[in-house]
Amino acid sequence: MGIVLNQSSKNTITTYLGFGIGAINALFLYTNFISDQYYGLVAYILSAANIMMPLMALGVHNTIVKFYSTFKSKNSLNSFLTLMLLLPLVFAIPATIIGFLAYDAIAEILSQKNDIVQGYLWHIFITAMALAYFEVFYAWMKVQMRTVFGNFMKEVFHRVGAMLLLFGVYFEWMTVDQFFDGLVGVYVLRAFFMMLYAFSKRLPVFKFQRIDGLPSILKYSALIIVAGSIATIILDVDKFMLNNYLQIETVAYYSVAVFIATVIAVPQRAMHQILLPLTAQYLNNLDLVKLKDLYQRSSLTLFVISGFIFLLIVINTNQLYEIIPSEFSGGLGVVVLISIAKLYDNLLGNNNAILFNSTYYRMVLVFGVMLTVLAVVLNLLLIPIYGIDGSALATFLAIVIYNSVKVYFVKLKFNMTPFTAETLTVLWVLFGNVLIFYFWEFPFNPFVNIILKSLTVGIAYGSLIYKLHISEDITDVFKKYLKFLR
Repeated sequence: MGIVLNQSSKNTITTYLGFGIGAINALFLYTNFISDQYYGLVAYILSAANIMMPLMALGVHNTIVKFYSTFKSKNSLNSFLTLMLLLPLVFAIPATIIGFLAYDAIAEILSQKNDIVQGYLWHIFITAMALAYFEVFYAWMKVQMRTVFGNFMKEVFHRVGAMLLLFGVYFEWMTVDQFFDGLVGVYVLRAFFMMLYAFSKRLPVFKFQRIDGLPSILKYSALIIVAGSIATIILDVDKFMLNNYLQIETVAYYSVAVFIATVIAVPQRAMHQILLPLTAQYLNNLDLVKLKDLYQRSSLTLFVISGFIFLLIVINTNQLYEIIPSEFSGGLGVVVLISIAKLYDNLLGNNNAILFNSTYYRMVLVFGVMLTVLAVVLNLLLIPIYGIDGSALATFLAIVIYNSVKVYFVKLKFNMTPFTAETLTVLWVLFGNVLIFYFWEFPFNPFVNIILKSLTVGIAYGSLIYKLHISEDITDVFKKYLKFLR
């Protein structure tokens, strides 16, 4: 776990920095510098682009990670990487042609409820392409165990860019239309800079020789498109579908609530970047002992860290909604449901990495397709009845069912689960802290209340985790910093 903790700690810092900047953008700048309608449009464009991204990438970013370590000669590896760089164009070129020819028909379908969407379809397409190639170049670095710069670009760069553009709108240096063009430009620049960095560490050598196992590689890439689409659709289909039922500003209100809850995903996002190539390596070497150890330790570490973030969100949400504009305050139920779902995501540790890099990924795709259909159906049923709360409930149910199926499948095929006795202990610690601190309010303004409650629960939770010796890795970190403070 040494390299995992080393790079994960650096990734966690940059990820939290990115989420901090994102919080300023989502909670204060977007809500005050542009209209709710345009904020909703931003959320819709990015959600639609994220849904398209796995198709644009054609599964290349996952394929690089899975097969990179299987190539032993330079020529075979260069031929493989050449294929990976060119493969996304197989979808991008036809999609561009179709976009030109059928733009009006596509625009009419997507803008039935909100006319404003009609003029921004190319923004979705270009952003999706930039997201896809960014992931390809990031995977180029993951397999070389270099994730820190890529994580900075993934979490910080575009949020800083959005912040600068928002200030540009506020000071009337640009129009709102120019803001949207600039936002797309930020994602394109991010992909370009990631390409420069990746090629500076390993310059591509274009080879078009025969690749051993090519059918297996192409089959994996094709199937992993579905896997990537499933994960993305479950997370973004709610915002995409809200546009078809409610006014687009409602997407903005929902997005703020989801962003608050998504902070829980930060540790998983940071650790996943290094867990993915390590898991692929253990699977390729058939080292199931190390794989099980990584599975359980990553699960426990993520559960402890994300559990603390979950506590901070749950006990402070009421005060947070007193700070932002009142029209956004209807998302409290969304925050709670998505927070629990995200906490469950963290509890799975490197479960996704095991499934996507194993020989059983085909069966997982079957489950994923079924659950994607379930997510869409639940949104269709619940949004008209409960609005944004219905969308959150649909997402919550889809994620819980999907994750439970994945845990059961890994248990069935590898005879291992992420859960230990310490998992139950952490659950009781979380439950007790919620009961104690949720109803405890300081008689001050919301900002002071949030700070005081966060400090209090941080001391209580951290002390319990340390005294109970729940996680060896986290205890070692505690001892290191306590020694430093002395």
